[in-house]
Amino acid sequence: MTGREPPRSRKQRGHEFDDEANEEGEVPSELPLIGVVAVVGYPNVGKSTLCNRLAGRRDAVVHSEPGVTRDRKDVDVEWNGKRFRLVDTGGIDFGGQTLMAEEVADQARTALAEADMALFVVDAKAGVMPGDLEVAEILRRQRNPVILVANKAEGGQGDTNALQFHQLGLGDPVPVSAIHGSGSGDLLDLIVEGLAELPDAARMERVADEIGVAVLGRPNVGKSSLFNALIGQPRVIVSDIPGTTRDAIDTRLVRGETAFRLVDTAGMRRKRHLRQDIEYWSEKRALTAAEHADIALVLIDGEEGFVDHDLDVADAARKAGCATLVVVSKWDATEIDLDDLHLRIERKLRQRPQIVTTSAITGRGLDRLLDRIEELYAAYTSRMPTPAVNRVLQDAVAARQPPLVHGRRLKLIYGAQVQTRPPRFRITVNDRKLITRDYAYFLENRLREAADLEGCPVVVDMVARS
Repeated sequence: MTGREPPRSRKQRGHEFDDEANEEGEVPSELPLIGVVAVVGYPNVGKSTLCNRLAGRRDAVVHSEPGVTRDRKDVDVEWNGKRFRLVDTGGIDFGGQTLMAEEVADQARTALAEADMALFVVDAKAGVMPGDLEVAEILRRQRNPVILVANKAEGGQGDTNALQFHQLGLGDPVPVSAIHGSGSGDLLDLIVEGLAELPDAARMERVADEIGVAVLGRPNVGKSSLFNALIGQPRVIVSDIPGTTRDAIDTRLVRGETAFRLVDTAGMRRKRHLRQDIEYWSEKRALTAAEHADIALVLIDGEEGFVDHDLDVADAARKAGCATLVVVSKWDATEIDLDDLHLRIERKLRQRPQIVTTSAITGRGLDRLLDRIEELYAAYTSRMPTPAVNRVLQDAVAARQPPLVHGRRLKLIYGAQVQTRPPRFRITVNDRKLITRDYAYFLENRLREAADLEGCPVVVDMVARS
């Protein structure tokens, strides 16, 4: 079997491609999207591997264990100058007797209903399975075009093995190897050509000025429930079983003139040496989501209260460079003392985030949470004028003298903000060796307070006068 492979993807932030910028370096407010493609099939046929191959990056968690993908995950792909969206879904197993299997199948049906085209992925090595026949029957009844993809068609027998899938009644199968990449370029051509023939598939999508929001927390603190409540639909599966969410699932929410890119993530476990392989990659996705986000919502279980592991999650958000809000979930079922929580957070968390109480069940606090996100984003992206920075430094020196080390005193000569997202300040000093950690933290907090940057990571670089 022969076939072209797609090139590696360009670096993204949310759904913005870096090289979409115009000559002035500005990202356009809207980008064309030629359509949405749902990727469906029986469990463990390689749907997530295929999505990663077509996108040119490992966005979806992949594992040999069936049923790793459970929710719907959007992945943007660009091919020959055309951008479309793949929606990776969990394996459809109508024979599954569990509630989880039913919910995964419902997620796949929803993805099909919202898509313009479907990729039906089958296993060329395993042949036609009873589950394939059931999925094919659903696809024949729905209105959208279907591309039948015979995955795992490696080796000289790939094309021959794929022929057996004609009996599904969905046209000629396209043999590919998601692992090796063979045939993926031809498949991309078919997707782009097929979407171009659909009159209502193409659209313009606003991509600039989105506020990236990552929902972080320990397992089973209510992240997916909050995510679903915010977007107003069951986008991710919610269960009392810890670890239900395994991938970073994102969706777009527009409220008024503001667009949010919300990302639900897997629970972050404290004892990393006890993590399974799937949990390792799931947590890696969560950390990557935080690195790409502007705001991290650190969820605290209102029934359990504030525990030490919540500090680890908040610190991970700080190290990722995103601003932080602490969200107390399940507020309808808690008796937490908010004053005590404020004191503990102020003592323990360096970025001093605000606290918002919410209930995904009653909807309490959700509008207030979105208001706080917008306010925090405005601070996170703000720039403090240089004269104001230097006034803050002068007031700081007046309030507390710089340290004296071996008979020499630290002098703050000049300061300026040099970056936003996160806010970064550069202070020119007479000698970097005279800086103490305690005084550096003092200056950081004075700048944070003066610029209303509570909840934002503030980076202060001390540079020696040249």
